[in-house]
Amino acid sequence: TGVGKSSLINHAFGVQNATASHDKPGEVSIDHEFISSQNNKFVLHDSKGFEPGEKDNLKIVRDFIDSRRKMPYLKDQLHAVWLCFEIPRAGGRLLETGVEQFLTSKREGKLGNIPIVAVFTKYDTLLDRVERTLDKSSLKGLSKADIQELTKKNAKGKLQEVCVAPLEKFAGSDIPHVAVSTNGNHEETLACLIRTTEELVCKHVGTDASVMTSVAQRVDPRLKIKASIEVTKHKLSPSVCLSEYWKAFTSSVPFKNRSMWDCLHVLHTDIVNVWNFQDPDGYLCSPEFRGLMTNMVNELDVGPTADANQNLKFGLSMVGTIAGIASALAGPAAPIIVPIAVSVVVVKWVHEVYQQSYVPLLILYQENNDGSLLSCAALLRFMEYIIDLTLVLQTLYLLSENQELSRRAIKLAVKSYHDSPMSGGVHNRIQEYDRQLTLRKRADRDSLDQLIELLQSYSISAKEVSDLRGSLPVVDLLSDEPWDTVEKS
Repeated sequence: TGVGKSSLINHAFGVQNATASHDKPGEVSIDHEFISSQNNKFVLHDSKGFEPGEKDNLKIVRDFIDSRRKMPYLKDQLHAVWLCFEIPRAGGRLLETGVEQFLTSKREGKLGNIPIVAVFTKYDTLLDRVERTLDKSSLKGLSKADIQELTKKNAKGKLQEVCVAPLEKFAGSDIPHVAVSTNGNHEETLACLIRTTEELVCKHVGTDASVMTSVAQRVDPRLKIKASIEVTKHKLSPSVCLSEYWKAFTSSVPFKNRSMWDCLHVLHTDIVNVWNFQDPDGYLCSPEFRGLMTNMVNELDVGPTADANQNLKFGLSMVGTIAGIASALAGPAAPIIVPIAVSVVVVKWVHEVYQQSYVPLLILYQENNDGSLLSCAALLRFMEYIIDLTLVLQTLYLLSENQELSRRAIKLAVKSYHDSPMSGGVHNRIQEYDRQLTLRKRADRDSLDQLIELLQSYSISAKEVSDLRGSLPVVDLLSDEPWDTVEKS
């Protein structure tokens, strides 16, 4: 109690009041499953901790871990343990006797392979203490950034002394550790914790559980993109992973004789589920948003070309576009005008029936309903749809700050991506890649590799999100408005 675990859970998973009803002594039960209505992708079990004089809790925790390890179904098993410590002041004690015994049990293999991460909380407090002890005469001529780097360097040494060394004395070097803060501009520390946990879960529990770690967290957009690629068909019902979907698409078996719209429906739902927004009204899977995305893909594809060699990163150019849209509004709550048809899917290709065959050289071709040959433009459109949707959702992640979604916020994300120079660059890069491939290669893994490369090149880190949010203009995104506020001619 008091180490900041509730704040940690709130920030890592984008919820409010995590474990608040169980913070009072005597009311905590490790068997209680905390599931937030704001994010039901994770289940939290909170122990009392190992307080001085607590003799029984070590056995309770050991028994709980052992019982969960024997559960037959993955959903009932324990996937990871965050062992939280407040960073002590100089001379303070990090480990109580119960914690030492717990770590010894882990080192001796009595807890099995359950991933354990030592989490040193209130890192910002350590930084403040270290900065106050800096020799002021040595700081003359240093920039603010230089002073921050010096502070972090000295804090790392102090952390090694008061936290890491005592931890490794009982745990060895097998338990990773991360120092975190939920205050100030330290989002990257939370992202580091999530990435460390995800890697351990993948190694010791399995890919299924590690993907759900990425889905549940609301800190690191890069892990969202990674999960979009890696999630398999049985991980997010009724979703299909990007790689599995791509194999299915190029093999034709699951989607043969279905319309492109049906195929896009599965793909769209898969990607939206991975991003795990607070979307109780289901706006992101609504027919209106699906139609909006499909029409935007087509409009960008036939719009003016951009320089294919210009690789615009997702960042300040997007913030500039958002700022331009905000400044053009009549007021902070004025309707967002989306210059794309919303309600009706106006492009022909999504209504075509997917058929695919192979000639002896494995050259891919498709047929229209009337039997005429259809070019491989459909494969190209799917690549464009995946990237456009992913980057719109990344823009929405930047704007929403884990708040409940409104149609107004979604429309601003769509318009910002649509109007940004980056969207034209994305489509030009895909088209340039398409021109360089033979028809045979379009059926190969090269297309998927190119898709993944493009997705990763436009992803942003947790630190970048934090920095960019500080530059965003004030726009009312909590109020809602209809989808069909279209631009008048």
